[in-house]
Amino acid sequence: MVQEVNRQFVEQVDGFQVVGIAGNGAEGLRLIRELAPDLVFLDVFMPALDGRAALRELRSAAMPVDVIVVTAAKDPETIREMLRGGAMDYIIKPFKLERIRQTLERYRDRHESLLSAEKAVSQDDLDRMLLGGETWAQGQKPGYGEQETGPAEQASFAGLDEQQSSLPKGLNAATLRQIVEAMHRLEGGVSAEEAAEGIGIARVTARRYLDFLEKSGYVKLEINYGGVGRPINRYVLQQKPK
Repeated sequence: MVQEVNRQFVEQVDGFQVVGIAGNGAEGLRLIRELAPDLVFLDVFMPALDGRAALRELRSAAMPVDVIVVTAAKDPETIREMLRGGAMDYIIKPFKLERIRQTLERYRDRHESLLSAEKAVSQDDLDRMLLGGETWAQGQKPGYGEQETGPAEQASFAGLDEQQSSLPKGLNAATLRQIVEAMHRLEGGVSAEEAAEGIGIARVTARRYLDFLEKSGYVKLEINYGGVGRPINRYVLQQKPK
């Protein structure tokens, strides 16, 4: 019953589908080999083969699968072992469903960003993937040759700061700010693809942020029908929100 409830919840998050459910570690390893999923939810307390042994076998066999541990085990030794074994997240039961949603959305954004990358990933790009939109340099004072944020950008950011508490689920305030910064740099409006390339995220992720900004009145959507092929949506930053 718990497995079925969890399956229904996971599939409520865009981009995810449960392809298999196992009752123990040995069955889980068999299903992973057969179904080749991208991501596995792994418990520690399981019959036949527990989560520790299952994770060790996954890694020794070099199976290309990511692991999120969801378990009642909360002793430091177990947590360290699972994280050292390559678990990308560790969620302790009982958990809030929103916690699962957040980790799935972070995983989806990182997965999409890596799939869409067409060249070597920079440190800033990787920081955004791993830190949920933030980079090491964020918040640092501009160095030699860099420019301070201008009055127009400051005004836009002040308005955005008021919107951060009402961001839709799955949107990150730091990434939203970087989208606006990129739009200031790329004058004349941007497409979702250009915004994604500007800060190193997936196009579908950039589209979600741009759609939010358009609905909030911070950008204006312009549809370009010129040329052959599908029309291009361009987002133009407004001086003041409507």
